[in-house]
Amino acid sequence: MTGSPATAFNTTPLTPDICVIGGGAAGLSLATAAALFGGSVVLAERDRLGGGKDAVISRALIAASARARLLQHAGLFGIAAGEPEVDFAKVQAHIAGVVAALAPNETVERLAALGVNVIKGEARFRDRNTVQVGDREIKARRFVIATGSRPATPPIPGMDKAPFLTSETLLTLNRRPERLIVLGCGSEGVELAQAMRRLGSSVTIVGAEDLLPDEDPEAALLIRRALLRDGIALHERAKILRVETPRNRVRFVLAGTKGEAELALDGTHLLVTGERQPKIAALDLELAGIASDAKGIIVDKGLRTANRRVFAIGGCASEVPHSSHLGHAANHQASLVLRNILFRLPVNANAAALPRVTSCDPELASIGLSEEQARKAARDIRILRWPYAESDKAQAERQTEGFVKLITDGKGRVLGTTIIGTKAAELIAPWCLAIEKGLNVKDIAGLVLPSSSLSEISKRAALSVYSPLASRPGIRRLVGFLRRFG
Repeated sequence: MTGSPATAFNTTPLTPDICVIGGGAAGLSLATAAALFGGSVVLAERDRLGGGKDAVISRALIAASARARLLQHAGLFGIAAGEPEVDFAKVQAHIAGVVAALAPNETVERLAALGVNVIKGEARFRDRNTVQVGDREIKARRFVIATGSRPATPPIPGMDKAPFLTSETLLTLNRRPERLIVLGCGSEGVELAQAMRRLGSSVTIVGAEDLLPDEDPEAALLIRRALLRDGIALHERAKILRVETPRNRVRFVLAGTKGEAELALDGTHLLVTGERQPKIAALDLELAGIASDAKGIIVDKGLRTANRRVFAIGGCASEVPHSSHLGHAANHQASLVLRNILFRLPVNANAAALPRVTSCDPELASIGLSEEQARKAARDIRILRWPYAESDKAQAERQTEGFVKLITDGKGRVLGTTIIGTKAAELIAPWCLAIEKGLNVKDIAGLVLPSSSLSEISKRAALSVYSPLASRPGIRRLVGFLRRFG
């Protein structure tokens, strides 16, 4: 009798300094940095290195829509261009090209050259000190879980039967959606809705909340106006009764307001944004003494789990907003964990120091406390602001919509910043430094910045901290007194 060959198990455990579980952006960042510092690293990934491409696809799509927008408004500069003709297949080719260009940075060969041992397979904890990946046993000095998150199906009646797209599966479409329904009023939904509208789709946004509920209401109002100008239908604070799929299409049925009849929204495609869930089900966390909840793995301010040898970063950790748009947050956490593991430095993952960006038009970037949060946290705050319309650069480029809004405490320490307008994501950089280092707004006001640049808008906002001095009688008397001496 011939038996099937027995599976050969490697009984020699691997004993690296760090075992990283998850080969997404955060996991790769931590693994490569640790190897460059001389640490021995094993990285376990069951699928593909680099993780999902949601953010890359979104950025490439938004860039394409921005070019279409430029053509549409070239007439403002005396240039006749007309309505752009969008070849959606070529737009998809552009997106695929961007993804392919970044792929060489996420290969097993590159990681091996850097000293990272990549093991393909599903990782599971066997006990508090051991992870099993296929036939390999790993007993690392420290473990870092970076498995990320995935789009979640919203708990709406009929949603389980409705086919839907995510930011990543948009790349699989061969044709532009004719009538697109976007579920979600957050940053991702706003970005993709506006991009698809400018590429020629009819777009409707539906959400149970206000548009951009976590952002400054003044900034959200400007974006709401921009979406309406683009011809996007908005249904905020909507009560979704059910989702139907007549003739392989999608229909959202919303509750009527003030006794009105139900409202049906029909579309050819549905794009689900915002809702995400951590990818932790297969890890057997309980065997390692690691606590978790519906939001993810529970960590402390140092990103350490209940098992002191295990850290969690990125979308799988409960303290991190589950968004494909916060890759910079996960990478920042990777650097913090690495400092702790390699150099024993204390770290504190301060969410207030993480910038938030909505890549729409006008662009929105913010960091730190909102005005509402600041009023609750500090007795005395100041609001400083400056409009884009006062910038000659913005006027020359016909990009005058927006403002810089600064929030400081009574002594001038910067608590939060909101910038809405063109290049907001670039202009937020000095305010990230200000909040990280606890700078005073006068430090920014004293900077010498290039003239006729958008960065001057930030300086003007900072300089407005001195405005009250001009109206003080004592200051006026001092100036008058000094004038006598020539």
